[in-house]
Amino acid sequence: MGGTTGTLLLETWWPFVMILVAGWLATDVWRWLGVLAGGRLREDGELLIWVRCVATALVAGVISKLILFPQGVLAETPLWLRLAAAAVGFAAFFAARQRVFVGVLAAEVFLIAGWLGVDAVAG
Repeated sequence: MGGTTGTLLLETWWPFVMILVAGWLATDVWRWLGVLAGGRLREDGELLIWVRCVATALVAGVISKLILFPQGVLAETPLWLRLAAAAVGFAAFFAARQRVFVGVLAAEVFLIAGWLGVDAVAG
């Protein structure tokens, strides 16, 4: 009878244990490799420049997809409002000496205010 309970407990918790172990291995290995290699990389080296370019391209792609092909509630906003919010965020980013937080916050505030205003006019 004790063996059945142990087997049931193992069957119940095994997926969660596997997710934790696999998640830990998938992230921690790369973190430690980054720590070990990070001290040897030059900031102006070719590899780091390439990594920075790829990361910037990925962010630009995600932002473009959110603006041009939104899903969910964002799809209810007009295209002109999403484009204007991106422009306002971009301008705020440069006005605040390239602070990302300020640019994102300005774009979000503009988008939400515009969406509430468009919604009030339409409703």
